[in-house]
Amino acid sequence: MEKQKCPELRFSQYKNDWYETTLGDVVDIVGGGTPDTNVSEFWNGDIDWYSPTEIGENVYANGSTKKITALGLKNSSAKILPAKKTVLFSSRAGIGDMAILDKPAATNQGFQSFVANNIDVYFLYSMGVKIKKFALSKASGSTFLEISRNQLAQMEFLAPSIDSNEQTQIGNFFQNLDQSIALHQKKLAQTQNLKKAMLEKMFPKARSKQPEIRLKGFSGDWNVDIIGNVLQEVFRPINLDNETKYRLVTVKRRNGGIAERAILKGKDILVKSQFEIKAGDYVISKRQVVHGATGLVPHELDGSIVSNEYLVGQGTDKLNIEFFALLSTLPEMYKKFFLSSYGVDIEKLFFDVSDWKKREISLPCLAEQIQISKFFKQLNETLVLQQQQLQILKNLKQAFLEKMFV
Repeated sequence: MEKQKCPELRFSQYKNDWYETTLGDVVDIVGGGTPDTNVSEFWNGDIDWYSPTEIGENVYANGSTKKITALGLKNSSAKILPAKKTVLFSSRAGIGDMAILDKPAATNQGFQSFVANNIDVYFLYSMGVKIKKFALSKASGSTFLEISRNQLAQMEFLAPSIDSNEQTQIGNFFQNLDQSIALHQKKLAQTQNLKKAMLEKMFPKARSKQPEIRLKGFSGDWNVDIIGNVLQEVFRPINLDNETKYRLVTVKRRNGGIAERAILKGKDILVKSQFEIKAGDYVISKRQVVHGATGLVPHELDGSIVSNEYLVGQGTDKLNIEFFALLSTLPEMYKKFFLSSYGVDIEKLFFDVSDWKKREISLPCLAEQIQISKFFKQLNETLVLQQQQLQILKNLKQAFLEKMFV
């Protein structure tokens, strides 16, 4: 079968087959080096000097953590790489991280960087998945995997002629897509930071009776109460029928929520002491609570069951349960969970519910609890939407990469 010579998807004005070439034919591959760390005159200069851990998150590299001097550059194998033409490529212990150099810089020996000659730099950067796959297949080493300059130079691939402008058009297309992804990532980070800041400022700090920020219409001190006085523990025991199917759930760590674990017939459930949970219930995994295994039952898991290894609670006339679930994500409640747990292995601590229920918490009036819960619910919905939009863009980019390259 004849090898495909052009991509499945391309700009309509281009008809010619792509040509076969190698990486070594279109780029100069340049390694790096490290000046003597014992010579202070070689360091803290004005030349950016990258290590592999600094790239991979962003398209462009525009400032390194460590910098070297001109004397350090002269007395090492590091070389100045040109801006806008260089794609940094990590070649060892984390092979395949890439970034376009935004201003002239040098690297350590963990790179084999590509200086574009007969190829559009963003077209080259967009080939990153292919180059990484090739590098990983050829890498070797007893201590850590590494790919050499000569091995990378031998990578064969198909590309449109540099004279046809197709490379540039493809590069511009993916550059615009990456910019859109970066913009969505920035918006998501801003919302995440806003939520973090509001969690810190809308709840009183230790030994304080009021938070720094209040919603409009609320004032005065928060009241101190005992958890057991405001949280109602509920028990809905069930008798397992051998042939009936039941949905078992688990509570994820780090406030990851409640998720389905299995659907089993009654005869296949080993622990026979089971309890029904309802949508809106607050659930704690007693074995994992110090790791943040708490959450509210979503509507789709209404009627599921849990064993007596879980605590199930509801709100009262003093407590909005959504507000309490929010409280459970804060460091102060994590501390209470830990202080009410005992054992020698952090993975096997036992949660003393009775002790925890005796601990104090600060609460505003019920109306303020409800409004705070609504505020963070809206923030969480915004976060979910932003994460979905970002994932759609990433999926779109992946689909185009598969269809616009051979």
